[in-house]
Amino acid sequence: MRETTIALMAERTDLRSVPDLLGARAAINPDHVAFARWIDGEVHDVTIARFREQVHDLAGGLIAAGVKPGDRVAIMSETCYEWALADFAIWAAGGVVVPIYETASIPQVERIVSECGVRVAFASDDSHRDVLAHALPGIAVWTFDANPGHDLAALERLGDGVDEVEIERREQLAGPDDLASIVFTSGTTGRQKGVRITHGNFVRLVVQVTQAYGEVVHDRATTIILLPLAHVLAQGLQLVSVYAGMKIVHVGDPKSAVAAMGEVRPTFMVVVPRILEKIRVAARAKAQESKVGSVFAVADRTAIAWGEHLERTQYQPDLRPSRWLVLRHRLFERLFYGRLRALMGGRVDYLLSGASALDPSLGNFFRGVGIPVIEGYGLTETTAPITGNRPGTMRAGSVGIPIPGSSVRISDEGEVLVRGVGVSPGYLNPKDDGESYTDGFYRTGDVGRLDQDGFLYIQGRLKNIIVTASGKNIAPEPWEAVVATDPIVSEAIMLGEGKPYAAAVILLDAEKAAAWARRRGSAELAQQLEAAPTTRDGIRIDDEAIRAHIQRTVDGANAAVSRAEQVRRFIVLMAVPSEDDRTLTPTLKLRRTEFLNTVAHHVHQLYQGENQS
Repeated sequence: MRETTIALMAERTDLRSVPDLLGARAAINPDHVAFARWIDGEVHDVTIARFREQVHDLAGGLIAAGVKPGDRVAIMSETCYEWALADFAIWAAGGVVVPIYETASIPQVERIVSECGVRVAFASDDSHRDVLAHALPGIAVWTFDANPGHDLAALERLGDGVDEVEIERREQLAGPDDLASIVFTSGTTGRQKGVRITHGNFVRLVVQVTQAYGEVVHDRATTIILLPLAHVLAQGLQLVSVYAGMKIVHVGDPKSAVAAMGEVRPTFMVVVPRILEKIRVAARAKAQESKVGSVFAVADRTAIAWGEHLERTQYQPDLRPSRWLVLRHRLFERLFYGRLRALMGGRVDYLLSGASALDPSLGNFFRGVGIPVIEGYGLTETTAPITGNRPGTMRAGSVGIPIPGSSVRISDEGEVLVRGVGVSPGYLNPKDDGESYTDGFYRTGDVGRLDQDGFLYIQGRLKNIIVTASGKNIAPEPWEAVVATDPIVSEAIMLGEGKPYAAAVILLDAEKAAAWARRRGSAELAQQLEAAPTTRDGIRIDDEAIRAHIQRTVDGANAAVSRAEQVRRFIVLMAVPSEDDRTLTPTLKLRRTEFLNTVAHHVHQLYQGENQS
């Protein structure tokens, strides 16, 4: 199949802008609890009516501060309730939201506020205020933390003289084609670009997602938002939650995620695959500490097998599992699975995985444990999801079918092209549009395929395609994904452009590698790994046991790909990519080119002495 389209499920022509989403929910049930906040160790519920009142108070302050319709207002903060207030207050005042990652550098902030023409800003604390003040000299920066004269309380007081009628008038100014937000891409493959997202992009996407996923997002559901609200996926989740009536709890520190799950007991969450893998690895490590590691290994395989069985029963309802599989699953439900669900609050009906590829075995593991993982696909340019699996029709390894009102096409070169309700009209700088659109479709830069039922499978990045010296085209991602499932591997990067064969750089996870060594009685190796400095350009690890272990992982990955795609040589490094040296994006994705440049002297050794003509 080369193209698939899913029709709109619902149309709400009465919803013209983001403020209408908030107004619609408030009209349904003003006393509905929309948010829960942790203050001094206690949970405080916030009704939708109270939230809207606070939004209007801040909007009045922005109007009094001189914000005019169409003005750009920046937010730089970790994920928190105050961000939600600022978001909606900016829209209520007729402004445009410019989200900035809390980890952004001063040069990045300067470029964003300069390109957007930011006039006012919100900051979470003094450190972010200082960064913004440096980038916006002489312009007001309002803080979420207490800061007399410059905090949210002061902004509210400033707006005391603004009439509610004026705020409601401002709320109605924007239409579907007007700009709602300028979101900058993470810059994985190059310079960050500002993406124009309209009110119509947000509203139409929210309505369609709520319709398509009604059994997941509804007014009895609770979610924890962990992702940075500077990320369009988190921004979209927040809007879906408000419109659908799903209670939101914000957690700014990912390290608090597990504790928050136990306290909040969410029914749904958006996560990245790395978090799921950490949960699985932690469960495995705990079992090994309790001297039942071998038992957990069987439980792990059983969960995957059960997940695979559940997927098959979607299309063959009468299919029955083997008696042995049923018995094993019942046993491990008592020993492990129930405890793992309890660790996550015990009420999670579904997880949504986004931002990077989800290994099929990881998805099947959680499904077998009793926590189905919905995998989706999207970009900043599509206002987050453009495709997604749906409850009852989930396929491991696939990113699902188009969101209602959207189309996916595969070009002759294998590139994924998309069109639909969330697709941005273009970049902030028209020069960045270039060849980004063709025949009304946005060119994603990703390589993929559609199966006979219209399910999309992402196979890699078009720009990451490696052409070897013999002219073979290799997509590195499938091989890399298999190697990255090894618990002691943090990243796997295939290379070989213009070279006689494919090679790879394997990055160790120092903590997990040290724990692995200890479990095998190699205390000396564990100490060496823990003591090894993590320099910018990497430390090469040549320990025989480590290399033998990685070799087995590489052999397994090689067996899953064609001969031309098999890696012949690899090096094992300890290095820590970071945002400081621009080898990591703010969303923790590896910038391949930048990272490989930092370890170039190691890479050179992979092909030393080879005929590269």
